[in-house]
Amino acid sequence: MDSINVLITGCGAPGIKGTLYSLENNFDGRKIRTIGTDIKDEVVGKYLCNRFYKISKPSSPKYLADLLSICKEEEVQVLLPQNTAELSVLAEHKADFEAMGTTVAVSDKSAIEIANNKYELMKKAQELGIPVPAFHLANNFDDLQRFAEQLGWPNRPVIVKPPISNGMRGLRIIDESINLKDSFYNEKPSGVFLKMKNLQEILGAEFPDLLVMEYLTKEEYTVDALNADNLTIIPRTRDLIKSGITFNGTVEKNEKIIEYSEKLSRRIGLKYAYGFQFKLDASNVPKLLESNPRIQGTMVLATFAGANIIYGAVKHALGEEMQKFDIKWGTRILRYWGGLGVKGETVLGEL
Repeated sequence: MDSINVLITGCGAPGIKGTLYSLENNFDGRKIRTIGTDIKDEVVGKYLCNRFYKISKPSSPKYLADLLSICKEEEVQVLLPQNTAELSVLAEHKADFEAMGTTVAVSDKSAIEIANNKYELMKKAQELGIPVPAFHLANNFDDLQRFAEQLGWPNRPVIVKPPISNGMRGLRIIDESINLKDSFYNEKPSGVFLKMKNLQEILGAEFPDLLVMEYLTKEEYTVDALNADNLTIIPRTRDLIKSGITFNGTVEKNEKIIEYSEKLSRRIGLKYAYGFQFKLDASNVPKLLESNPRIQGTMVLATFAGANIIYGAVKHALGEEMQKFDIKWGTRILRYWGGLGVKGETVLGEL
């Protein structure tokens, strides 16, 4: 089978090693030459990919020119994005890349605009009868506090987060019962828990739209998904989360989450590799939190479970027929620090 050149953006992302592992250990035994990019120069992917380029931010007018130039120079067949901020730009300009023989493995712009916007996504889920946390959209502090009260605050915590964000940026749990002094002395800093007066000091009277949401305390799930010749939906538990990244997790055949993810995938029109996040309510009903219409940080767990979604996205981008996966439900992942190595004068540590 022919070797191919694949460009992976966001090479500073925590999941870069898992992405490269999935490409290198593909089910076709195909040789893949990897070209990495990032807006920063010193990222670990620089030392793990075959070639690396520092590029402009997605908001820069130079971003597209940078990527198009690299794809031409390196004869890239498939571009795999890992950064939320670039998805809309890439989706809008897929034809520019296709003109030089590069397929961008990302959904169409209309799907990206819904999937990246948590407010629009949850409205779409409601139309499909898919459970979501109670939510409101606020653009001033008075409305935010009023919506929080409707959700049970100050007696219950509530979630506040921007409709469009990446990772845990902008997410806060407003909890009046939190002992900030005890947290200061006895917990590692996270910056997630606040009291309402702290939030008001940060935001001021008016601000861009913020979601005010029901706070769910039970188990959380991520879904790894591939829409190629057929839909592959793989829920996994998030048993231990640090800085928004799953450290411990288990692939679990949760039929309801699979059903909801299939409905959303088809209605929104998501393609290639992407994912969803759900959390259980007090009655163990899975409720949709958000979507990541790109490769996810721990998507390598699907690879370990027999469903190499990341390479599947590449294969689909090439127009090649996709097989159905034999998923090993119950497969677990435990992340650890280790595997030290040296490349030049740089010491690398695998996670």
